[in-house]
Amino acid sequence: MTLGIDFVLYATVRVLISVLQTLPSDMGDRLCHGLAWLATGPFKIRQDITKNNLDQIFPDASERDRERLAFAMWHHLLLMVCEIAWAQRRLHLTNWSQYIVFRENRQTLQHLLSRRPKVTVTGHFGNFEVGGYLTGLMGFSTLTIARKLDNPFLHRWVQRFRGAKGQHMVDKEGCAPAVDAHLKKGGILTLLADQHAGPKGCWVNFLGVPASCHKALSLFALSSNAPMMIGSTTRITGHPMRFEMSCSGIADPENDPEGHCESITTLTRWYNEGLARDINQSVEQYWWLHRRWRTPPPRVAARLAKAEQRKAA
Repeated sequence: MTLGIDFVLYATVRVLISVLQTLPSDMGDRLCHGLAWLATGPFKIRQDITKNNLDQIFPDASERDRERLAFAMWHHLLLMVCEIAWAQRRLHLTNWSQYIVFRENRQTLQHLLSRRPKVTVTGHFGNFEVGGYLTGLMGFSTLTIARKLDNPFLHRWVQRFRGAKGQHMVDKEGCAPAVDAHLKKGGILTLLADQHAGPKGCWVNFLGVPASCHKALSLFALSSNAPMMIGSTTRITGHPMRFEMSCSGIADPENDPEGHCESITTLTRWYNEGLARDINQSVEQYWWLHRRWRTPPPRVAARLAKAEQRKAA
């Protein structure tokens, strides 16, 4: 019975995606505006989580400004789905320059083309799915850690999209041997760095609020002596299917004058600060409905508060 429901859901999604693939960009953009109004208005999807996140991160913003940001976020998320549907049919090696501009590409290419292992971190920001697809299209094979979807039909379909150009996926459960082997070969590991890691994670401030981070992200880079790069694929404002791919920072254990790679905590703090800077450039393209921030244990909260006081002094 469960498989039957899963298949019906999968078939429905495929039909909807097929319809989206026929739409021109401007029509898809208008459709997403209408659906965003439904999500933030009558349906109020994940309204409480979104409001709580925005209240924490933007305490000085007016209620109206936060409502506008919630609407813009939903428009971004829905347009992200359209862009994923359009990518395989519209993005090719012969026309990629119509859709992508690169920033800091010389420094990024220098590291990507080296024989050393590389770790790239991003967040639920911009269109990271299209970013993975574009990286493969450019000829770089990557390994990405991702949770397996509950619906097996949707999981296989999403895997096919992600792997179409060389992005290989591995389930987060028991992934360490595969990741270790990949990095030893000089491969590129790509990670979503803004996943909640529970009370025993590495707690640092993210956008000014304590957040728990998985220690494994920094450990992968430090244990393999791999440069860590902060990457993003953001939509150019007002232009569906037009992206800027950038690398806003690199921390290299072999060349670390500022001490970012001294420990798991310093490297975790560094990439969270970098992600925060990127997000502040396009706040509407972050997943504010994502349960990123939780209440830290009392001892952690006290330690972070003291650290902020020392920093302010």
